[in-house]
Amino acid sequence: MLDQDECLDVEQTVEWIPALRAYARSLTRDDANADDLVQETLHKAIRNREKFKPGTNLRAWLFAIMRNTFFNDVRRARREVTGAADCVADSVSAPATQEWTIRGQEMMAAIDRLPTHYREMLILVVMLGETYERAGEICGCTMGTVKSRVNRARKLVADDLEREPVRT
Repeated sequence: MLDQDECLDVEQTVEWIPALRAYARSLTRDDANADDLVQETLHKAIRNREKFKPGTNLRAWLFAIMRNTFFNDVRRARREVTGAADCVADSVSAPATQEWTIRGQEMMAAIDRLPTHYREMLILVVMLGETYERAGEICGCTMGTVKSRVNRARKLVADDLEREPVRT
């Protein structure tokens, strides 16, 4: 039987699942892949629970596992060939009619077009509310780098949206 020091706090881990899912969605850009990434992250966290140090930041530890898993999967996928990119299942069958929905989609598309290192910082800090320090811990970089990437990502999204024609 495991003693309390060896176990992850299950309730606290479950509390972070929505944030993990949001971060996974920002990385994968796909709901099904995001769910798989969250599941793999939780599986690795449970499997490696003895490596978690009680009293440290559980959220940052889980996000770091997710980030590392994602980038390892990306490297692995580069070596694999999948089906056709123009599959009909990837298209929306009924376009949104509200202006705010369209603008929101344009903004998310602009975020999706960001280079990964900018996109992940923008998602972590702006959308998920991580501090610069925690984002730096998760991504393994300094707070100055985090601030620079967030600022650059905001500017790139704003510039992209200015170029994007508004549909009426």
